[in-house]
Amino acid sequence: MAARSMWKGSISFGLVNIPVKVYLATENRELSFNQLCPNGHRIQYKRWCPIDEKEIDYAEVKKGYQVSTDTYIAIDKKDIQNIKLKTTTTIDVKEFIEAKEIDPLLIERNYYIAPNTNRGAGDKAYSLFVRILSETNKIAIGKVVFKDKEHVVALRPYQRGMVMHILYYLDEIRPVDEIEGLTNTQKINDNKEELSLGKLLVENLSSKHFDMSKYSDSYTEELKKLVEAKSKGKTYTKLPAVKKEGTQDLVAALKASLQKTKK
Repeated sequence: MAARSMWKGSISFGLVNIPVKVYLATENRELSFNQLCPNGHRIQYKRWCPIDEKEIDYAEVKKGYQVSTDTYIAIDKKDIQNIKLKTTTTIDVKEFIEAKEIDPLLIERNYYIAPNTNRGAGDKAYSLFVRILSETNKIAIGKVVFKDKEHVVALRPYQRGMVMHILYYLDEIRPVDEIEGLTNTQKINDNKEELSLGKLLVENLSSKHFDMSKYSDSYTEELKKLVEAKSKGKTYTKLPAVKKEGTQDLVAALKASLQKTKK
């Protein structure tokens, strides 16, 4: 079944305007489960106030921002509506950067961008834009109001077309300094033998090209087998995983790994 676009607009840089459509690039393939009572009936959740001990109608529900324990500032839905940004129809390109400048940590979500074929000359402008990005090894950085929020986006060529990355703002990235144990890791290991053996092991396990088709979600596959067995009234058993302990003798482990992976 053909994918349906979720947004239509244009890419704008300088005086150039390219009509485009946006499509979801990824989808969640995880199995979803419902909550059931002991008798197998689906559980319903109610909007319940534990202080007044009563159910609250959806129309009466307000949003609240917590300022301290059990203290909230109530925000009316109308107040939020008044400050919402209007969805625009333009991805406004601000600059072009080298492809290597984008840290993967900044990428939040991915979308495909296709030419809006209902607009005639749009295809030619789209193809030209993709080719320019590809041949210059550049990424376009721009802004767009998307789903009531102003986003910074990165546009880059991908296979036969183009992909748009929604980027996190810097204040949405947690600083490494907040993570315990990551402050002095580069100063811990000065053992030249361990370093040399480790590099050899990496070389043995290196591939010239990354083939994602070699990898699959084994957990979801096992869940599917479990559900299928249950639906047929059968018992499904999975072999227990081998527990791996922390490496005590690093040199011995590296040497054994090299023998196992020798090309």
